[in-house]
Amino acid sequence: MRIDIISIFPEMFEGPFSHSIIKRAVDKRLVDIHVHQLRDYSKDKHKKVDDYAFSGGAGMVMMIEPIADCIEKLKKERKYDEIIYTSPDGELLDQPIANSMSLLNNIIILCGHYKGIDERIREHFVTREISIGNYVLSGGELAAAVLTDTMVRLIPGVLGNETSALSDSFQNNLVAPPVYTRPRNFRGWEVPEILLSGNEKLIEEWKYERSVERTKQRRPEIYNKLEK
Repeated sequence: MRIDIISIFPEMFEGPFSHSIIKRAVDKRLVDIHVHQLRDYSKDKHKKVDDYAFSGGAGMVMMIEPIADCIEKLKKERKYDEIIYTSPDGELLDQPIANSMSLLNNIIILCGHYKGIDERIREHFVTREISIGNYVLSGGELAAAVLTDTMVRLIPGVLGNETSALSDSFQNNLVAPPVYTRPRNFRGWEVPEILLSGNEKLIEEWKYERSVERTKQRRPEIYNKLEK
């Protein structure tokens, strides 16, 4: 998988992409990530990439020309499966979306800023808009990092245990069950006896029951869909 990210703050990705799972994926050459400085495509002598909105009002808008030039340059080099804009009004990121996105080969992620991007970019270049939650961030970089992480960890060979991602929350439309590790007894707080029984069938039943119970308590909107 190759991921090209367009941003005016490329340095924001140095931390998230230099550690843990994403770094492992890059080191194994399972993913190729390139972050492009949008200002490099500005024709303004001050490398400006924003301007006032024609409609007036507070806030600036990211200009069409630098974004179009950057995307068109990348598209000349390879075919992209998706050109994604991280936007508060995009479809809400969930596990099924992450699963499907992890199967793609080439992706562009455009990080917005200010009051957003010129609408013509959304109309003529962007193929998908994704939000990571019903709130507003100062820029799209954090959302792009979250989206990248959700996709990359699902690529075969990235995680040490190939089945680990399959047992994550939401993979079966349920949140994950409780997990425990040693010591067996800590301050009188015991690990559930069934988890020590060695009976795999009973353990799996217990995990499923706890997942259903926890989903009902903590994520009723998901549980209610299961009931229909």
